[in-house]
Amino acid sequence: MLTRYLFLLITLLPWTVHSAELRVAVATNFKPVLEQLSQRFMARTSNTVYLSSASSGTLYNQIIHGAPFDVFLSADALRPLKLEEKGLTLKNSRHTYAVGQLVLWDKSGTLKTPADLKQWKGKLVIANPDTAPYGLAAKQTLEKLGLWHSYLPRIIQGSNVQQAWSFVDSGNASLGMVAASQLVDQMDHKGVIVISDALHEPIRQDMVIIKRSEQPKLASQFINFLLSPESKKCIEAHGYQQAWSVS
Repeated sequence: MLTRYLFLLITLLPWTVHSAELRVAVATNFKPVLEQLSQRFMARTSNTVYLSSASSGTLYNQIIHGAPFDVFLSADALRPLKLEEKGLTLKNSRHTYAVGQLVLWDKSGTLKTPADLKQWKGKLVIANPDTAPYGLAAKQTLEKLGLWHSYLPRIIQGSNVQQAWSFVDSGNASLGMVAASQLVDQMDHKGVIVISDALHEPIRQDMVIIKRSEQPKLASQFINFLLSPESKKCIEAHGYQQAWSVS
């Protein structure tokens, strides 16, 4: 009788509740920040967050074809909107979590402004404009400067902005357009030039909950955590603009 009583008591205690698992698809540029924030979330909720990163276009295509993600953090606003229009997201779950900044990373230290690209004769690394929002912003910048067609033979494309960054970081190229978040510790250094939003569309990064998620309540809890003042402060510290001020 005593054994049975102890068993019932143990099964009713709150700490015996099993933790849940959340699968999150995140654009490569935001993965380092989300790793930190996910650790905080897991420590507070005892749930598990699994991250999968790739270019926004690649993740979007995976979701379209049934990939079992609960939450999608894109590096643009377009793909979450398209998923919403296709009826693949939970109602009212789309939110802007960050606004990215595009920078020109010149390891040679010879350029001072984006306009100096007109004199540059070497190669330029960008992310794939068709799948990576930072690559699209880079293309728009070159188009705005009237340089896209002249640069085409000299462009090296990374599949995503992380690969574009690695090409420059490794020394395979000395010039690239990457995310400010990748160079947050070097923003005051010579050779890191912020590209004005006037040269490209804002890199508004939105997130959504996928409608087929088996953990909609946990996904909503996770999104609310990412929109909290604590998380916003962390996001801004990693080189992103104030997403909460974007209408």
